[in-house]
Amino acid sequence: MRHRPLGRSGLLTAPLIFGGNVFGWTADEAMSHRLLDAFIDGGFNAVDTADVYSAWVPGHAGGESEAVIGRWLKASGKRDSVLVLTKVAMWPKRPGLSAANIEAAVEESLRRLQTDYIDLYQSHQDDAETPQDETLSAFDRLVQAGKVRAVGASNVSPARLKASLDVSTASGLARYETIQPKFNLVDRDQVEGALAELANAEGLGIIPYYGLAAGFLTGKYRSEGDLEGRARGRTILRDYWNDKGRAVLAALDEAAAAVGASPAQVALAWIMRHPSITAPIASATTVEQLDDLMGAARLDLPDDIWATLDAAGR
Repeated sequence: MRHRPLGRSGLLTAPLIFGGNVFGWTADEAMSHRLLDAFIDGGFNAVDTADVYSAWVPGHAGGESEAVIGRWLKASGKRDSVLVLTKVAMWPKRPGLSAANIEAAVEESLRRLQTDYIDLYQSHQDDAETPQDETLSAFDRLVQAGKVRAVGASNVSPARLKASLDVSTASGLARYETIQPKFNLVDRDQVEGALAELANAEGLGIIPYYGLAAGFLTGKYRSEGDLEGRARGRTILRDYWNDKGRAVLAALDEAAAAVGASPAQVALAWIMRHPSITAPIASATTVEQLDDLMGAARLDLPDDIWATLDAAGR
């Protein structure tokens, strides 16, 4: 399994990154630790989380996912085998990208993660109220101190990302090496076009989230009845229950039958082969689901099948 560079950071990731939003939420701590063991033992090496995970859950305060990962790192002794990716700026307790907030937030994340350093520290969303040189200077100090190996961004426009790269170049500061947008077979506008062109020109890695479109691309939602009682049912109906979405599912079914794989594996393999993408982020709540997702990295989609899927999602 070929590992891929995270921008120009010198860090390498396997072609699939585990999305840690489920840890301590839809996967309890014991299951989360089983999933992490299975993922790393399966040859994968990068786990993405954020300080805000999972503050949206009743009774949660935020920081739960990082804390679960931290206890696993301590118990497993696998710190040297994993890239830990986390984020700052979206948690109401630690909002924005001011230097003071970044400096406080990183210390809290390090304590929860029970580690001396974060491999990739990402701005979770843009902060137009804070000058970019202040934000990037704060990140640079963390890199110089060895608390962070590299920095990345998420949920930022190509124009703002380019401006931040220009600030880093002009001032000799650590730069964003990766960008984390939404991207999958049916959500493509955030990547294809200006962002892909910028990433290619600047040598940035693109590590998109929502690789399975809230589960829609697994093929388990085939009728409105399948969505009844589902927390994300309304989102799926609004965003994907249309002619394009149904055409993509039909193409996935055909491709999956042709290569002997599941629709989820095919959907992720399509992203992995996309010329602009470094590695998609995806989550699982059972070892069986995870085994299925990991199989995508070993699936080689023929040119004609990749092209058919690509056309269906446009």
